[in-house]
Amino acid sequence: MSEHVVIVGGGPGGYESALVAAQLGARVTVVDSDGIGGSAVLTDCVPSKTLIATAELMTEVASAAELGVNFRDHEGDAATTIQVDLARVNARVKQLAADQSSDIARRLEKEDVRVVRGRGRLAGADRVHVTLNDGGEETIEADAVLLATGAAPRTLPSAQPDGERILTWEQVYDVDDVPENLIVVGSGVTGAEFASAYLALGIDVTLVSSRDRVLPGEDADASAVLEEVSTRRGMKVLSKSRMESVTRDGDTVTVTLTDGRTVQGSHCILALGSVPKTADLGLEEAGVEVDEGGFITVDRVSRTSARGVYAAGDCTGVLMLASVAAMQGRIAMWHFLGDAVAPLDLKKVSSNVFTAPEIATVGWSQKAVEAGEIVCETVMLPMAGNPRAKMQGVRDGFVKLFCRPGTGVVVGGVVVGPRASELIHPVSIAVAESLTADQLAHAFTVYPSMSGSIAEAARRMHRV
Repeated sequence: MSEHVVIVGGGPGGYESALVAAQLGARVTVVDSDGIGGSAVLTDCVPSKTLIATAELMTEVASAAELGVNFRDHEGDAATTIQVDLARVNARVKQLAADQSSDIARRLEKEDVRVVRGRGRLAGADRVHVTLNDGGEETIEADAVLLATGAAPRTLPSAQPDGERILTWEQVYDVDDVPENLIVVGSGVTGAEFASAYLALGIDVTLVSSRDRVLPGEDADASAVLEEVSTRRGMKVLSKSRMESVTRDGDTVTVTLTDGRTVQGSHCILALGSVPKTADLGLEEAGVEVDEGGFITVDRVSRTSARGVYAAGDCTGVLMLASVAAMQGRIAMWHFLGDAVAPLDLKKVSSNVFTAPEIATVGWSQKAVEAGEIVCETVMLPMAGNPRAKMQGVRDGFVKLFCRPGTGVVVGGVVVGPRASELIHPVSIAVAESLTADQLAHAFTVYPSMSGSIAEAARRMHRV
C-alpha cells in the first residue's frame, strides 16, 4: 500500500505539496477549513494583487496626456477626472479569488487528492484529528503529516479592527464606498502596497511608519525612490511615528501616536505584521517545537522536530512568500517520498513589492554588502536612461547588480520600475545558475526594452 500523506491547510504550501505527493504515487488527504488556496488565494496575495492591477491601470491612464492621449466626455469637453468604482473593483477581486480557489480544487480532485472540510490538529505525530465543518469528527492515520496552517493579521488591544472603518488587510474588500481619507499603519511590504494602491485609486492616503523610512527591510535606494514618488503623488508619510492606538467615533477614525499627535481619517488599514496560526494544533504533545513567536521551527527540507511531521508556509515564518511556501511544501514531499531534493536556499529566492514603482530583489543585498557579510562589486543604472522607459514616460527606478570580484559571478540584484516583478527573472536565473556578469551581458535583449538595462548594467561590470 502506498504511503499516506495528510496535509493540514490548503494554502500554497498545502496544495502544492499535495500535488507533488500525488504525482509521486502517495495517497493524499488535505484537511482544510477556510477554502482551498488559503489566505494567499482568498484574502491576501490574489486579492491584493488584483486590486493593485486596477491601481496600475489608473496610474497609466492618469499619465496618458504626457504621451499625447487625451480623453473627452460626451459633450466633447476635456475629461480631467478619473474615478474608481470600488464596489465593482472589490466584486471582481473576490470573484477572481473564488475562481482561483475553484481551479485549484478541481486540480486536486483530478489528482485523486481527498479534501476533508474541517479543522485539523495533531493527535500525535502520525495522526490528525479533524473537527468537520458540517459536524462530527474524524481521525486520520498518516505516514507523514505536513502542517501548512498559515498566518493571520496581527492586531493589538489598542487597535482592534471592526471590519467597517478599522480594517485588517483581509477586510478591505468589503468596503465598497471610496474612503475620503485613508490611514495605513505600518510601512512594511503590506502597508506600502496598500498605501500605494489606494493612492493610485485617487484616495487621500497617510502612511504611518515607525521607522525612519518606508520598507525598512528592502534595499535603501529602492525605498528612497518609492518614498519620493509616493510623496510627489500626494501621499503623506509620517516617519518615526509609532502608533499608540486606533479608535473610531462614528465616521471618523483617529490614530493616536506615542508622542501625543493624532491623525484622523475616514478609514484605517492595520498592517502590523502576521501571527502564525499554530495555536491548538497539538504541537507540544506531538513534539513539534515552535519559536518565541509561535512559528514552527523547520530545517531546510521542511522537517520539524517531530519525526514524520513537516511544515511549510507562513506558519514557519520562513520568508513569508507564497512562492517560498509552495517550494517548502514540494521539498517536504520530495524528501519524505525519496525523490531528488535540494534544500531550500533563500539566497536564490526572488521577491517583489507591488508598489508603484515595483521593487524586485534576488540574492545578496546592499545591506549585507555594507555589513561586510559578502564582498561584491556593485553597479546601479538609472531607468531614466533606458530608451523604452523614455518612450513610455518612465523616469523613476533603476537596475542594480551585485557581482563577486574576480569571478564576476552575479550574486544579487534589485530592479525598481514598472513590472519589476517580470524584469527580475533574468537576474534570478543568473543568481540561481551562478552566471557571470559577462554571460548575462552577452545574452541578446530586444531593442528597445526595459530588460536592456539589465544587460547594460552587466556590461558595465566587465573588467579587462
